[in-house]
Amino acid sequence: MAQFKLNVSLPDRPGSLGLLASAIGAAGGDIRGLVVLNSEGGRGFDEIIVAVPGSDPTDLLNVLGAIGGVEVVSITPA
Repeated sequence: MAQFKLNVSLPDRPGSLGLLASAIGAAGGDIRGLVVLNSEGGRGFDEIIVAVPGSDPTDLLNVLGAIGGVEVVSITPA
């Protein structure tokens, strides 16, 4: 499994992070680390380390992109 560091922005409301975690699991990803960076203007900003099958995070990015209000700000190999 390859690991990637994702910086994400999501709505700062109850359940948003749970929805994001469920979507990561549905895409076959495994969360290895999570840091809540800050919250401002109704948005939460998090850094998540995710292990994905193979070496291509495209499926993960497609699933996360389908969630309303979630933005993958950056992704880098971890």
